[in-house]
Formats: sequence, structure tokens, C-alpha cells
Amino acid sequence: MRPRIHPESRQVVFRDRAANALFLTRSTAASARTVEWEDGNTYPLIDVDISSASHPFYTGTSRVVDTAGRVERFERRYGRTAPARP
Repeated sequence: MRPRIHPESRQVVFRDRAANALFLTRSTAASARTVEWEDGNTYPLIDVDISSASHPFYTGTSRVVDTAGRVERFERRYGRTAPARP
């Protein structure tokens, strides 16, 4: 490998905001925020919206998105303003 072209890899804590879970792993990502880990050391903290702790594929939970129901609910609320075109 050529020297000085790869970013520095270090220990980083990722926090899943949806599940409030913390993961200590190696990363090249940088952050100004820090957190004290269970071992007493301080590591950079990076917030993520979703991880394996909250993703439906890994947790086994699923969410049903009802797109047809949204349209029907909108039409009930506001009514149809123009006739449907063929």
C-alpha cells in the first residue's frame, strides 16, 4: 500500500437514534462530539438514523404502508374537485 493516501481508521461509537443503541467499531468517520464508553475511554460519537438494531429486516418487524388508503382518506376529506379523465 502506498503511504499517506488512506484515511486514518480509529475506534468510533455509532448511536442508533431510533433504537437508542450504541456500537463501538472502527471507522474513518470524524465527529466533534464524544462519548465515554463502558471501558472508561472517550471515543468520537456519530449519530445514525437507522442500524441493525432498528431496521425491520434485522429486527423481524414489518411496517405496512397503505398507499391506497391515503388516497381514499384524502378524497373523503377534501372530495374530488375534477372528474376523472379517461
